[in-house]
Amino acid sequence: MYTNIGLTAISALILLLLIYNIRNSRRFNLFDHWLHHKLIRQHDGCGWRVIAFLNDPKLLVVWDIFLASFLINENKNLLALWVLTTLGFADLTGIMLKRWMHRKRPRMHSNLEAGYSFPSGHVLGITVMVLIIGQLFTSMGTGLIVILAATWLLVVTSRISLKAHYPSDILGATSLAIFCFSLCQQLFSAFI
Repeated sequence: MYTNIGLTAISALILLLLIYNIRNSRRFNLFDHWLHHKLIRQHDGCGWRVIAFLNDPKLLVVWDIFLASFLINENKNLLALWVLTTLGFADLTGIMLKRWMHRKRPRMHSNLEAGYSFPSGHVLGITVMVLIIGQLFTSMGTGLIVILAATWLLVVTSRISLKAHYPSDILGATSLAIFCFSLCQQLFSAFI
């Protein structure tokens, strides 16, 4: 497996800077609110809700288990453990960070959205899954990369369009996902 300590460090630094600024900088938060307002759509159509549902963090756990089951069926037990551990570690870290940050969601968010805003659980989960699938199936070529990138962009757009997250929530979730993925990849690289 490919390991990149630099990527881990950069994603951790971005995450730490976001946490610091969200907690301490009024100017940063005003800019984040302004940017959120500029990015949101006037309507939050049903299509965005379907995308959000299909990529709900709880449902992504199911997709992750299916992927691990496929790997176990292919006698790739350590890879299956890596897949489960990576998403599990990212989700647990994201939940703890949400509870610690206590960041409220943007005004006018859907009543279907509960809990805190930072980091986005949807973006965290889909980013980890895209990285895992990309790592496991790199031999499938650029077509898979295009599909994964489009899926990721759809989820990100849905979270903004549904008014569920600020841009920094998306960036924070992406940074956390890359950090968790890279760290788990480095830990498992000796065994896989």
